[in-house]
Amino acid sequence: MCGSDRSDHENNADGVSRRKVLAGGLAVAAATGAVAAGTLAPSPVQAADDPYAPPEKPALPPSDMKLDLPRTALVITDPQIDFLSPDGVTWGVVGASVTEHDTVANIGRLFAAAKSANLTVAVSPHYYYPTDKGWRFEGALEKLMHAIGMFDRPSPYSMDGFENSGADFMPQYKKYIDDGKTIVTSPHKMYGPEANDLVLQLRKSHVDQIILAGMSANLCTESHLRELLEQGFEIAVVKDATAAAKLPEGDGYLAAITNFRYMANAVWSTDEAVARMAGTA
Repeated sequence: MCGSDRSDHENNADGVSRRKVLAGGLAVAAATGAVAAGTLAPSPVQAADDPYAPPEKPALPPSDMKLDLPRTALVITDPQIDFLSPDGVTWGVVGASVTEHDTVANIGRLFAAAKSANLTVAVSPHYYYPTDKGWRFEGALEKLMHAIGMFDRPSPYSMDGFENSGADFMPQYKKYIDDGKTIVTSPHKMYGPEANDLVLQLRKSHVDQIILAGMSANLCTESHLRELLEQGFEIAVVKDATAAAKLPEGDGYLAAITNFRYMANAVWSTDEAVARMAGTA
């Protein structure tokens, strides 16, 4: 966060006292046994010089995706405090990856470029309401997210406590999201967009090409990629405008970047995506 935005957030004493404890790793450690005071044990996949580098001799055909801007949308998954801020409840496990890829700044660059190019922009957020805590079975990550209060809101009809909470959008993105033009979909509850109105909104905007980024790489971003591909969209994933958790169970970003290369119509850097939106590449 920029200095002024961070300061405003830190002035919210109730939110900060809760969030500082969780971001320090205590709640995540209790849920996963992986975090101690915001740090993680090194994963074996981190031993290589650059485990994320593209292969020197690719076996798969190169991308031939070309943008047609009037039918292109930028789609950002979960650009929220709980994922992208040091004050968020997941920072202990995603912070290293977010920092390594400069994810926060790169998502901001995508927003700015898309708005300058007059693209359709859609945000697919993740919210949990009290009734979601009554689920009778959950996967590992669902259990963790509910245990640490990730993306919590008091009601689908109330914005009480939303401002600067973990469910809120990063402050530096609000000028783009709150401009009256950006589509903010109904929340997704698991990882993909099957339960929200993203596909409907894109179809109604005559969109069939997507530039996809956001959090987190191997969960919501990859799940959106899979479903949107099945729905017939042509998709470029922006590889350094996402990030993922690093746990003893595995490096989520490494899992995602492999699948992005296998499935997406293109895998671009932020520099490439911005240039293509500007028509200079």
